Amino acid sequence: MAGSPNRSLELLYCGSSPPKAAEILKDLNLPAIILYSVLTLMAVIANLVYLEEVIYLLRKVPSTNRRATIMWISGAAPVIASTSCIGMWVPLASMITDLTTAVYFAIVIHKFQRMMIEEFGGDEAFLERFENTPVKMSTGPCCCCCLCIPFGKISRRLMFMLKIGTFQLAFLRPVLMIFTLVLWVNGTFSLDDLTPSGPAIWINTSLGVSTIVALWPIGIVFNKVKVELKNQKIIPKFTLYQISFILTQLQAAILNITALSGGIACAPPFSPTARAGYMNQQLLIMEMFIITILSRIYYRRKYNPLEIDEMQDSKKSQIP
Repeated sequence: MAGSPNRSLELLYCGSSPPKAAEILKDLNLPAIILYSVLTLMAVIANLVYLEEVIYLLRKVPSTNRRATIMWISGAAPVIASTSCIGMWVPLASMITDLTTAVYFAIVIHKFQRMMIEEFGGDEAFLERFENTPVKMSTGPCCCCCLCIPFGKISRRLMFMLKIGTFQLAFLRPVLMIFTLVLWVNGTFSLDDLTPSGPAIWINTSLGVSTIVALWPIGIVFNKVKVELKNQKIIPKFTLYQISFILTQLQAAILNITALSGGIACAPPFSPTARAGYMNQQLLIMEMFIITILSRIYYRRKYNPLEIDEMQDSKKSQIP
């Protein structure tokens, strides 16, 4: 009979939704209080570092597309750390915070491609420099093994197709996320339901295909410009972007699959899937804190007067 209270807790929580914030606060012991405090402090520091970076860009870089794009990209890690911190304290809001993270990072994927082009002064300057030059099309993630694909040539039409490739994710993901949120509020969407009759598997499959399509143009542009932009530290920037993508997309999926297969046990008040999400949020806060610090190192650089003049001329040329 001694184990019956624990058995009752397992039956109560192991198949339920994430616990309320009040339940989390009620069950906090000293180690948990220290952990929550440290993780919250890391999220706050990440946002302060980003705020300092924004102030630097506002002071040192003219108001151009390049400045706005850098702000979007370098803000990815602090935004993810903030949403993960909210999801850690309020587990019931984890669906909303996860959707917010997914939407923001979809925009970042598009913005990263734009940043590589803006480093040359925009579309026209990029075309002027690379038009009719060969570009490797057999890049990851979908065509890295298709070595038979012939080289293409940079043209206005190809540039348009590459932009559409990343923009479709920035457009499609928010639409599907809003649709997912509506279904979740209605009680018809569950991450645990991966049957063909449930919406989760179809939405996730659509997002997976859209993401792979969006990553292909990024690889094409990166392979073309990585030598020319070596001084702008494009390789470590691209590495940080890839790491952020893996951590925000694949880490959550791996933990969720592990929970569904029984690899993560129920720990009241957390069900296995809720505990997987809880673990993912805590890991993301620590990971994004490190990426925020590294981003400040690689994205913050001094712009010489010639570069600033070129940016100002580019801005003037964009004004009709």
